[in-house]
Amino acid sequence: MIIGRPNVGKSALFNRLIRRREALVYNTPDDHVTRDIREGLAKLGDLRFRVLDSAGLETEATSGSILNRTAAMTANVLARTQFAIFLIDVRTGLHPLDQEVGKWLRKHAPGINPIVAMNKSESLHKDPNSFAEAATEALKLGFGEPIAISAETGLGMTALHESLQPMLENYMAKVLDGKSSQDENLSQDNDSSKDDESKLPLQLAIVGRPNVGKSTLLNVLLQEDRVLVGPEAGLTRDSVRAQFQYQGRTVYLVDTAGWLQRGDRHKGPNSLSVMQSRKNLMRAHIVALVLDAEEIAKARRSAQHDTCRSCYSKTSGGRRSWSGCSCEQDGSSKGAKKFCIV
Repeated sequence: MIIGRPNVGKSALFNRLIRRREALVYNTPDDHVTRDIREGLAKLGDLRFRVLDSAGLETEATSGSILNRTAAMTANVLARTQFAIFLIDVRTGLHPLDQEVGKWLRKHAPGINPIVAMNKSESLHKDPNSFAEAATEALKLGFGEPIAISAETGLGMTALHESLQPMLENYMAKVLDGKSSQDENLSQDNDSSKDDESKLPLQLAIVGRPNVGKSTLLNVLLQEDRVLVGPEAGLTRDSVRAQFQYQGRTVYLVDTAGWLQRGDRHKGPNSLSVMQSRKNLMRAHIVALVLDAEEIAKARRSAQHDTCRSCYSKTSGGRRSWSGCSCEQDGSSKGAKKFCIV
């Protein structure tokens, strides 16, 4: 997992590791673009591993605020990870928030010794004295020798590879030793099995207007708090992609930011998130459109209204089959319908 205070380049490093621009990167000093936990397959030289992008940490955030809730979500996911990259911005020096994040890491992940990476280090390689000063300052965090990288240019990826390789090799050796006996028992079953199209990975995109429950649905399917939910409209900015298993089949869930139309109010990160949502729609095998059934009932309109048609027209030029909508009860005593899914 990539950890750090806001605006140090975590999402840029995530994109560098997965080799595509999947996480939103936007220069917003007064705002935090990333709010959810993103997951991807990192490709660093000959290394392959799952990497998680996280929201910027502010340990003194007000209780109940968005920043406080993202920190709690990050702590829950960090407890199940094996390694961490602690990212700092070398151009601003060691910030007090960096030291607070270091204390937060010791509290919530005492078993993890993170790799401290000094991001935005393009200028350090030209001046050895500057590099030595920055490294000495980063040592105050107490996590060992730092490495100098640039997520934007790719500088220092070799040093990151050299730091990660022995850690990953030791971890995989332990995992393989523990599963050797299980692999022997399953070998006969694997030999007799054949490829089945029904077991191929499936891409499922969850779309809809803001505040209809897309992120709640994704968290329920994953059975964990992977994306931020709350009463605020437009919480989700990144199209969050997560993997889970269903009846032996790998399903890639994508929670998209609402909505599909781009207007004057969609500027900056919001404009990028709309474009990202459209791209994920084009890649999806199945599109689940989440609607507010109470709103439909109050308006006395059919479920096949303009919202459904708008989503339908955005998916592969209308080539996907139209199946109409089906509503699910939320189990309350009033019988109110919670989700309406295409």
